[in-house]
Amino acid sequence: MSNDPVATHGAPSWIGHNASDPAAARKFYENVLGWNVVDMPMKDGSAYPGIMVGEKAVGGFSPRPATDGHWLLYITVDDVDARFRDALKAGASSVSEPMDMPGVGRMATIKDPFGANLAFITYAS
Repeated sequence: MSNDPVATHGAPSWIGHNASDPAAARKFYENVLGWNVVDMPMKDGSAYPGIMVGEKAVGGFSPRPATDGHWLLYITVDDVDARFRDALKAGASSVSEPMDMPGVGRMATIKDPFGANLAFITYAS
């Protein structure tokens, strides 16, 4: 069994921030928490602001503006589609259907029966 959260089913592995002004949110957390945020190149040529702990990215700031500011926790799962279906059967609702993100992996987001959003992810190898 791995201790690596991106390879361990059930482990929290990423935090994502969404805001109406992504650049201002990034600056806020860089100033308040002293975070090192680095623009990570993506396969499509864009950049994703990654929150670094040492040499490892542990989260990031969505570059797309969102209508509601929030943090989203990503949990590594063994099978995004199966876990998504299981969550819906157990009373969750779909926020975003399972989809592939090139160079990242497969992910989906649910709203649990108690109102909290949570993302499932299986990382690309």
